[in-house]
Amino acid sequence: MSEQSVAQSAAEYRIEDLAHHSGATVRTIRAYQDRGLLPKPERRGRANVYGSSHLARLRQIADLLDRGYTLASIKELLEAWDAGRGLGGVLGLVAEVQGPWTDEEAARITRTELDEKFGGKPDEEAVAEAVELGVLERIPGRDDQFLVPSPQELAVAAELHAAGVPLSAISRHLRELRGQVEHIASRFLEFTTEHVFARYLGHRPPTEADAAEAASMVRRLRPLAQQTVDAELARAMQTFATRHLQHHLGAEGPPPTDSEPRSVVLPPETMRAVHGLVGQEHAAAFIAAATEREVQARTLDALASKANISKQFGQEA
Repeated sequence: MSEQSVAQSAAEYRIEDLAHHSGATVRTIRAYQDRGLLPKPERRGRANVYGSSHLARLRQIADLLDRGYTLASIKELLEAWDAGRGLGGVLGLVAEVQGPWTDEEAARITRTELDEKFGGKPDEEAVAEAVELGVLERIPGRDDQFLVPSPQELAVAAELHAAGVPLSAISRHLRELRGQVEHIASRFLEFTTEHVFARYLGHRPPTEADAAEAASMVRRLRPLAQQTVDAELARAMQTFATRHLQHHLGAEGPPPTDSEPRSVVLPPETMRAVHGLVGQEHAAAFIAAATEREVQARTLDALASKANISKQFGQEA
């Protein structure tokens, strides 16, 4: 063992020194002891003495907190580690899940380049909204530069703006799209957890082998969600773009099916009357409700008519 290793293993700290070396506060160290996260110090006379193992444990706790673990889950992991079950597999799984899910690399852009990309006119409100959405990230100490987590996303916004779409409309569309995509991601996670990962993560904390196997499975399944969404988006865009074009060109599309009803265009004067009655934002719901009520009324009329006919035949008989 080297002299440096011997010195490290023999290191002793008062609680104030331990706080200084670990970056934790004295109050935090005592709280960890109360929770059972940190072994009790050695008592020497009237003083408590901590060693290098305490410092290492505090750094482990800080690392796990940075990874998003709660103190309760950290306690379970550390207890498993103390019982001889390593943390390598679990931390590997955490790194696999929390790592980047895309090969795209972040880039930097100056404020001048950003303004030029979007027509050359500075728009502070649009920049603030882009920062709020995470499309841009401010760089501390550099007011003239931004970090761009997804250059592709920024490029799409620039192309849409060049095509005539207002920046406010692009932001609204992104917010709506993000909510829908997050729903898809949540459902895919629930689906794979139920059918794949439950067998690895059914106990807490997972064993070293199960955590390592789960990390390997994440690597295998990670691209599947992207590939599925890409394929389905391409299919849906072709379908709806074709219908949209046929509608605007006045062409007759293929005959509708039960699952694919044909759109009906109402006369402009009818739509103006509906807008004046309930407002444009409620027009679609109003028309749907009115149609449903009419269908129900006609169904009731038809049933009543059949009942009257049957009654008449019964009386004549």
